[in-house]
Amino acid sequence: MKKYIVLPILGLMLVYGCGKKEEVKETKEEKFCIDKDLKEKITIEPIQKRSVSESINLTGNITYNGDHVVQFNSLVEGIITKTTFSLGDYVRKGQVLAEIKSTELNSMQSESKSLQSQITVAQRNLQAAKSMFEDGISSQKDLLQAQSELDVLKSSLENVKANLAMFSASSERSVFLIKAPTEGYIVDKNISPGMQITDSSEPLFTISDLKEIWVLVNVYTSNLKNVSENMPVDVTTPAYPGEIFKGKIKMMSKVFDADEHVLKARIVMENKNLKLKPGMTADIIINKSLGGDMLEAVPAKAVIFDNNRDHILIYKNDCTIETREINPVIKNNNWVYFKDGVKEGEMVITKNQLLIHERLKN
Repeated sequence: MKKYIVLPILGLMLVYGCGKKEEVKETKEEKFCIDKDLKEKITIEPIQKRSVSESINLTGNITYNGDHVVQFNSLVEGIITKTTFSLGDYVRKGQVLAEIKSTELNSMQSESKSLQSQITVAQRNLQAAKSMFEDGISSQKDLLQAQSELDVLKSSLENVKANLAMFSASSERSVFLIKAPTEGYIVDKNISPGMQITDSSEPLFTISDLKEIWVLVNVYTSNLKNVSENMPVDVTTPAYPGEIFKGKIKMMSKVFDADEHVLKARIVMENKNLKLKPGMTADIIINKSLGGDMLEAVPAKAVIFDNNRDHILIYKNDCTIETREINPVIKNNNWVYFKDGVKEGEMVITKNQLLIHERLKN
């Protein structure tokens, strides 16, 4: 009887043991690792020692390079009858941009016809003077005078023709054609159909190639001691969040702007891909060294603010990432500095680190 009692108990023990073992297997946690797709989206940089600097934030506006522009002023008076371009258009050299109806064109064309008729008469007079001189009827003085009269008329006709050509006069339509004097972008336009212009009017349009632009920076009195010529600067604009354009202060005005009560500094920058457009606002960051000891630093963009604390992600390998709380001693726009808590050479994730931080938390 005893053996019949023991066997079921053993069976129960075995079943219980197996169930317990299976339960442990199901609750085992899987370790987080960065996969190939996520690895391509992040950036990892080493912690490095840097001299401590402070960030000086200024504002400014982007404008075209005043040394690389062509302004068109009309030399004749008239009425604009047609325009073929808009602000911001790219134009080629010699492209017709507008037409002017002008009484000066009628005068020049009439003068041209009159001079041609006078030249025909003067040529006949010269031929007659030559014949008479050869026959001894007239003097050499008469011959020279006839030749001089013809030369004067020809010179006047050439001058009229040059003026007509300069204004690209169209005899068929009785208008002057305004042509682009160079290639580039229309960055300023003060012309429209029906507008009356004179030789004293403001420039009708301005063309710039925009390959180089200016950033005009507002420098207030409190920042004068921190800004000087040839200082490198970082330029950002709301149009391209997170993108930094490198430049240098080339010139500082010697007098304050009477309207804005600021000193204007000029940054000259290459405009790669023509991203920067005249009229855009810009933020200018100047990093000024404070001297002193070199401290460990990480890019400010690497810092994660979570639960009222600052953190960074220390990368050791794809499956070993440490979320480390930090207490920086100095911060500026680009860097945070430490006296302890991090070591030079440690690797920190600086792009899309928030994605990994959330996955580690979960």
